[in-house]
Amino acid sequence: MSRCHIDVGLAGTQVRLLADKALYWPGEQLLLVADVHFGKAAAYRALGQPVPGGTTATNVERLDALLTANPASHLVFLGDFLHARKSLTPAIHAALLDWRARHPAIRCTVVRGNHDKRAGDPPAQLGIDVVEEPFAIGPFALCHAPRDDPSRYVIAGHIHPVYTLRGAARQMLRLPCFVTTDRSVVLPSFGAFTGGYDVEVESGSRVFVTDSNSIWAVPGQR
Repeated sequence: MSRCHIDVGLAGTQVRLLADKALYWPGEQLLLVADVHFGKAAAYRALGQPVPGGTTATNVERLDALLTANPASHLVFLGDFLHARKSLTPAIHAALLDWRARHPAIRCTVVRGNHDKRAGDPPAQLGIDVVEEPFAIGPFALCHAPRDDPSRYVIAGHIHPVYTLRGAARQMLRLPCFVTTDRSVVLPSFGAFTGGYDVEVESGSRVFVTDSNSIWAVPGQR
């Protein structure tokens, strides 16, 4: 059965995996997204690559919708907020300022990822805190890249996980996914135009695929 979210228990805490590639912790009004890569298309166009526009507007609209549907006092970006230094064009800067102005009361934090180290931190006008990984909140270690943590459950991104569903007559459907284990969960890439890394269901893990409208567990898992 598909749905717009699935509730799961992580580290003894009830959280919600959202179809639009985010994780929500209702008890703390905390919303998490990974790998937005604002301005990735703009950076490619600056290099002369013919890629589509409008990805930043799409990402911002999706964030607005998530914040409307899931009351949040804190929004955490799990790394790779900006894609590259050339990503922050005047138009993208203006779009992000407009977005922030619509949500002034929400605390925003970026857990610095590998692209952030090259692109630089978000503009100060956005009022976004920047921290190094791991960023501890409750039982969770919020990270950009997956890692082992002996004392906290890790929530991370970075690898842009995708899973291929296989049907009859060689039919295949490749979808973004969440991957959970007893020690960590990896979120799909939130940003448009970010690609993905193929994963498999391994012993001790669960995979939840999403088409951005519905989310469901990969069949056959325990």
